[in-house]
Amino acid sequence: MKYFLVGYMACGKTHRGRIMAEELGIRFIDLDTYIVNREFRTIPQIFAEEGEAGFRKLETRYLQEVCELYKDFVLSTGGGTPCFNDNMAYMNSQGQTLFLNTKLEVIVERLIRGKRRRPVVSGMSDEEIREFVCWHWKERLPFYQQAKEVIVE
Repeated sequence: MKYFLVGYMACGKTHRGRIMAEELGIRFIDLDTYIVNREFRTIPQIFAEEGEAGFRKLETRYLQEVCELYKDFVLSTGGGTPCFNDNMAYMNSQGQTLFLNTKLEVIVERLIRGKRRRPVVSGMSDEEIREFVCWHWKERLPFYQQAKEVIVE
């Protein structure tokens, strides 16, 4: 079985995915890590060199590659993966999609604590992160809500 974890950045997809894969006895894959390993570049490097559109194209290609290569896995997607190139519909057609619906306050606090590791928010003040997350999350929510199952964190 193929399981796809979707949700906003810092909602816990990678952490939850590792636990889930171990419990199920199947492979865990973090899509961002997979992309980095296949491209020999970091996500920020890809964004800098190819822009968001270039990154999203690669993201879709590697999402499909993972689905073709492996029969059973838990995949932690990037926060934007479901929002581009019909990826959400594709994941729904390939297996079980799970939306980790973590409280916004929790996401904001995690991003503030770990902002050095997150290029999207690294240059923002704490208040700017709060405003950004509230706006950005609402924009992405309709895609996340297309998941077959919602897990409230």
